[in-house]
Amino acid sequence: MKIVNIVGARPNFMKVAPLHRAFQKRSEIDSKIVHTGQHYDAKMSDVFFNQLELPQPHYFLGIGGGTHAQQTAKIMLEFEKVMEAEQPDLVLVVGDVTSTIACALVASKMHVPIAHVEAGLRSGDRRMPEEINRILTDSISDLLFVTEQAGIDNLKREGVPDEKVFMVGNCMIDSLVHYRQKAQQLRVLADFGVAKGEYVLMTMHRPANVDTAEGLSSILQIVADTVKYKKVIFPIHPRTRSNIQKFGLNAQLESIEGILLTEPQGYLEFLHLMENSALVVTDSGGIQEETTYLQVPCLTFRDSTERPVTVELGTNQLLADLNPATVHEKVVEILEGRTKQGIIPPLWDGNAAARIADILVQKFA
Repeated sequence: MKIVNIVGARPNFMKVAPLHRAFQKRSEIDSKIVHTGQHYDAKMSDVFFNQLELPQPHYFLGIGGGTHAQQTAKIMLEFEKVMEAEQPDLVLVVGDVTSTIACALVASKMHVPIAHVEAGLRSGDRRMPEEINRILTDSISDLLFVTEQAGIDNLKREGVPDEKVFMVGNCMIDSLVHYRQKAQQLRVLADFGVAKGEYVLMTMHRPANVDTAEGLSSILQIVADTVKYKKVIFPIHPRTRSNIQKFGLNAQLESIEGILLTEPQGYLEFLHLMENSALVVTDSGGIQEETTYLQVPCLTFRDSTERPVTVELGTNQLLADLNPATVHEKVVEILEGRTKQGIIPPLWDGNAAARIADILVQKFA
């Protein structure tokens, strides 16, 4: 069977890498990678391909930037050509980015089966473009591979037949397990001049948080409050950096002593920073999962999460707003050791991709 795997943005690479490895071990599977180029900055794309030992993609569509509509349209037009050339037996999409829904739509129109990895996740917030992508992709997929019980519950509530749905674990955790030791051998902490537990790691990029002057100013105040206790390592997303400039907040940023501002990190470097931090402050989806596995406290600046197991079982806590006073109280509580203890969710064991390969061989080969 010929499988075409879609990657487009940074989180996709960590999920497709273990899948491609698992597929290559099966003589029944011919695995090909299509990179849409949705994330086109080398810092956000090329370094991940190299570190995750993915081969050069069989197809690079070079889509680049644009609005959601522009990206979706360009991806669909270019991916249709790939489909006509390859005639695959299955299109596999992961996660919830624009490339996910765009390629799933093309496959559906061409009557090619679709597998969605990380299916069934719901935040309940349809203002998030990712939520729309998740709902639509699940509705047209033939096989839905789920990471946690909430995914099973959501799909059942939406009327998806049980025979389409498989609880397999988490491919993001597969990558973490596979590369954890390699990441720990890096000298990242020495490069930043910090030791284990001496810093808080921060990422912020969601439009709801960084697309207003008020939101960004609150984030910078939170950093200023936090550096009183620990240094803050802040790999800054291009969107966030651009908006700091746009809203004239450079002076506020530069006045913070104890912030270690850096470019977006490679996968291994960021994994190293996560595991050795005292606390992670973020608005990312995948980081909630990784910190849960690593047993590192995590504060997520969102009023809902599509990954509720990270809150129910894991180390993640949600903060509904960017009120610096509320955040300060919570940060101090965690740094003083008064934080929840988490456990690793079921099937987050590094073998999700192998389970998916077994199911696909059984269904198609």
